Amino acid sequence: MNNDLGEELMNFKFEIDGGNFTSAGQASMSIKKSLGQLGIAPDIIRKVSIAMYEGEINMVIHAEGGTADVTIYPAAVKIVLQDEGPGIADVDIAMQEGFSTAPDTIRSLGFGAGMGLPNMLKYTDDMLVESVIGSGTKVTMIVNY
Repeated sequence: MNNDLGEELMNFKFEIDGGNFTSAGQASMSIKKSLGQLGIAPDIIRKVSIAMYEGEINMVIHAEGGTADVTIYPAAVKIVLQDEGPGIADVDIAMQEGFSTAPDTIRSLGFGAGMGLPNMLKYTDDMLVESVIGSGTKVTMIVNY
């Protein structure tokens, strides 16, 4: 993962509430608005918004919340999602489309289809998932523009 992205232009930090589907997506909507105000291209805003929303939903469903740190650089957006949830037992399996550990109660709400991590990967230029069972998961994503 390339961590040399240049000078930091802006930084945002959000608390994501676990289990709160009403507030899920507020952080990604805030970033979407900020990127628009900066004149970032709509296709880049779309990629960032989708990747970040999927991460927010994962934290709401699986990890009882966490934090989202978003840094805007001259040519990239870096998103770091951190939680203290149960961790991901096998990241490679979790990256497969359709794989989900969401309970039926979550699926009945229309979530838990197993597309969160695959979509996060699809809409980013670089992604790293670090997870420790019993300690949580950290997902770092970069979208270049």
